[in-house]
Amino acid sequence: MAKDKTAYVCSYCGHESAKWIGKCPSCGQWNTFKEIRISTDTGQMAARSAASGMQNIRNCNKNRPMRLNEISSKDVPRIDMNDDELNRVLGGGLVQGSIVLLGGEPGIGKSTLILQTILNLKDKRILYVSGEESAQQLKMRAERLLSGKGMAASENATEENNINPNMLILTETSLESIFNNIKEILPEIVIIDSIQTISTEDADSSPGSITQVRECAAALLRFAKSSGVPVILIGHINKEGSLAGPKILEHIVDTVIQFEGDQHYMYRILRSIKNRFGSTSELGIYEMGRDGLRQVSNPSELLLTQERDGLSGIAISSAVEGVRPFLVETQALVSTAAYGTPQRSATGFEQRRLNMLLAVLEKRVGFKLVQKDVFLNIAGGLRVTDLAMDLSVIAAVLSSNVDTPIDSGWCMAGEVGLSGEVRPVSRLEQRIAEAGKLGFTDMIVPKNNMQGIGKRNFNIRLHPVRKVEEALRLLFG
Repeated sequence: MAKDKTAYVCSYCGHESAKWIGKCPSCGQWNTFKEIRISTDTGQMAARSAASGMQNIRNCNKNRPMRLNEISSKDVPRIDMNDDELNRVLGGGLVQGSIVLLGGEPGIGKSTLILQTILNLKDKRILYVSGEESAQQLKMRAERLLSGKGMAASENATEENNINPNMLILTETSLESIFNNIKEILPEIVIIDSIQTISTEDADSSPGSITQVRECAAALLRFAKSSGVPVILIGHINKEGSLAGPKILEHIVDTVIQFEGDQHYMYRILRSIKNRFGSTSELGIYEMGRDGLRQVSNPSELLLTQERDGLSGIAISSAVEGVRPFLVETQALVSTAAYGTPQRSATGFEQRRLNMLLAVLEKRVGFKLVQKDVFLNIAGGLRVTDLAMDLSVIAAVLSSNVDTPIDSGWCMAGEVGLSGEVRPVSRLEQRIAEAGKLGFTDMIVPKNNMQGIGKRNFNIRLHPVRKVEEALRLLFG
């Protein structure tokens, strides 16, 4: 019998080495190499082929080279998930034959999101594979989501609560057993909850290890591509906030979406990190309640403080994520530094960009903040990356510094350059329309954007500016 070999694999990117090294030469991470055992038993090759090939599940034609103009994408429609927010993040629906990875912190609502979505897909045969919960626990959660009361239902709850009759539950952690059930059931959608609990006989290591996650994901990918059945993988994240498992897992899948949010906030953000079939700048917003997740179709109304009159340090910006405009409340607090070195803290906004904007405020506008602590917060627990937020950040900081509130009818959008100029932003017409819809009367916009707007009449007064000083004069006189 051949001896097993020992190798070292980077837990971050999956790079293999014959010996332990401190810094990974592939990804540059430190202390990420873990020892694994590699079996040399050639008999496992047959098991790998039988478990992961899956060519015989559907009558798939043998692969052959094709011209690009011979391939039709119209014959493969997307699957409507009956969830506008999820459809938006996926790029218009779930693509057949794709493999999607959904990540997020424990308890954030990943399983709840998927479960309540597939409960409404009554025309699809769905296989939900759970390696973390029992069938009874999943049934109780489904009843709670459908009843909205959080109480156990009666024995005939399937009819009373209209549970999806085509939804099949399988509590299994063996990949080979999962494939055997797939061959019998022939589902139209497969969900794995979670990929870290699944193991295959091809890898001689414990579930959740680098080798197991990589081999299981690769086998599921081959199944999805050969059969045309979409697979949704639910994954954990590590303490750094990245998806657990080797980095190659994110390269294997077609789409990576992350469920974000603080458990102390009611809002959850579904954000696309990688998408081969759509934009990576889209996001979906949900509100967590006792009966599950509720779609937030108009986030602007929920994210804005209703009573802003008389409150300094608050500025409203019209932001865009993907193609979706919404108004964001920027809150700032400026106070005298009590312990020497001033603090600079930002929640929901990039820290380095805040430091840059504070430098612009000091150098170009003349407001000294050297001995001041500056705290910035994006209301509602959102994390916004839109550069058009720059103008509202500067306005909120200055409003708090001089303790003068900004009129509640004003909002703004504009990127700020290092010389203090207000640079143009994308989709300005959508930003203006969203602000006007919510009753704002005045909006500060970049002057260089006005040529693209044309002569449209908006129900809001526009104030074009070229410099930050012009915007601050409009707000504070």
